[in-house]
Amino acid sequence: MSSNDTLFTYLLRLADDHLILSQRLGEWCSAAPTLEEDLALANIALDLIGQARTLYAYAGTVEGKGRDEDELAFLRYEKDYLNALITEQPNGDFACTIVRQFFIAAFMVPFWREMEKSSDETLAAIAAKASKEVAYHLRHAAEWVIRLGDGTEESHARMGDALEELAMYTGELFENDALTQAATAAGFGVDPSALQAEWTHTVESVLAEATLEMPTVAHRQSGGRAGRHSEHLGHLLSELQYMQRTYPGMRW
Repeated sequence: MSSNDTLFTYLLRLADDHLILSQRLGEWCSAAPTLEEDLALANIALDLIGQARTLYAYAGTVEGKGRDEDELAFLRYEKDYLNALITEQPNGDFACTIVRQFFIAAFMVPFWREMEKSSDETLAAIAAKASKEVAYHLRHAAEWVIRLGDGTEESHARMGDALEELAMYTGELFENDALTQAATAAGFGVDPSALQAEWTHTVESVLAEATLEMPTVAHRQSGGRAGRHSEHLGHLLSELQYMQRTYPGMRW
């Protein structure tokens, strides 16, 4: 794989993570537990879609085949998406959504901080803006983890169930495969495995305050980075892509 192809694929992975998670959070619009939380989740989703847009736009430029952000976001097949499996998992109840958001934000905070050192000036600039946004995402999710975990008997139980359901997907965030190794060696990427210690410390600290424990994971799930997804992504894409596939090339 050439250095150009490596950068393009690396950008797609990042953009897909943010697009798919944004779509999931957007599903809460008008359905969140409170009006304040409805607005908070919508704003986080908007941050993520903004990050996805800049990454897709840059990926299109790197690819050099005339594909813009809309084509990369809306006109690929399921197997062509390279997002981590955790981003596509269903919202479930509010506890499940919060745990998913907490796990991902706890990873993205050190990721974007390290990406600010990227040798690629465009990626470094994207990271500088994203770092400020994801710091809020983590604070918001962590506060809810503590509130629900150390709340009522039912909220505590639901948080425990959510941790059990989603913990198996977290290992994929730290996989250091041939692509990430090449990106790191080239100077524009981040070694995700180097972020695991900080992520673990963040997660365990917040869970301790929430009177919760990280479950032991016997079998970790992965495959999203290679285009092997759960059954949930196809259903998500059918909604995400509907307008572009029904009215190709439509512009607002």
